[in-house]
Amino acid sequence: MSTTEMLQLKQQLSRFTERERREVAAYLHRLKQSSPAWQKEMTKRMSEMDSGKKFKLPTTRVRA
Repeated sequence: MSTTEMLQLKQQLSRFTERERREVAAYLHRLKQSSPAWQKEMTKRMSEMDSGKKFKLPTTRVRA
């Protein structure tokens, strides 16, 4: 996607209602969850937790 296309998309999104933006965010989240990289990371984290390894909330990665 070109920079111009990305700008146009952002401009369109800025005109969406709050509900429409939530729907887009949910859709993007579902796309992320279906990626092999995300699934691999979650499998790794679950295995670590199952083995007793815990982590503190501030050390978790937050991605938009």
